[in-house]
Amino acid sequence: HFGTEWVQGAMRLRKPDHIELEYAQQMMAWLLFIETPRRIVQLGLGAAALTKFAHRFLKRAKVEAVEVNPAVVIAARAMFELPPDDARLTVHETDAWDFVNDRANHGTIGALQIDIYDATARGPVLDSVGFYRAARACLSDAGVATVNLFGDHPSFVRNMKRLNEAFDGRVVALPEVHDGNRIAIAFSGPALDVPFTALQTRAKLIEAELGLPARKWIKGLQESTGQTGASFVI
Repeated sequence: HFGTEWVQGAMRLRKPDHIELEYAQQMMAWLLFIETPRRIVQLGLGAAALTKFAHRFLKRAKVEAVEVNPAVVIAARAMFELPPDDARLTVHETDAWDFVNDRANHGTIGALQIDIYDATARGPVLDSVGFYRAARACLSDAGVATVNLFGDHPSFVRNMKRLNEAFDGRVVALPEVHDGNRIAIAFSGPALDVPFTALQTRAKLIEAELGLPARKWIKGLQESTGQTGASFVI
């Protein structure tokens, strides 16, 4: 909770490397569209669920987290079993704004997961068009960003508008889950026209290998976009 009523992370003690909360599972929905990239970055460490999961199960990737608050990093390592940095894991204690605007990061990230909240947890701390454009610049060709938003909060409409401006309209949002979370998925690179049959095949593989409810994500995409044809187009 980080001192407030808002749940900002959770871990099942018997499965510390698994993702417990549904919205956090949805942050991995980029897996439907791209193979495991060389670089996965999480902006906002929280309880480190996504960072631990990617480090444990996506062995081909270098996994990084960006967290400005040293106390959050200490909590993740002391109470949520985040392992120490190694050849594949790096936690950067820096501001996400500075990270995405560092040209050394531009064009290098395959999957960017954005979950930047303060202790009040009622809207992203960074949500300007400039921030989202810099985040897009960090993505490699055909990269994907997922963003944790609040569907029942005024910030949702504002963030979707700014994301669409930064990503040229190539943004979708999954349906709202528990506590109002909605995950936006933003696409870089060339336009996509993916048969739903191919997505279903991919989803079954994700479920079998990673235990994530990927077929539910596809149903959510169809529901939120109204795309009921043969392909998902964006």
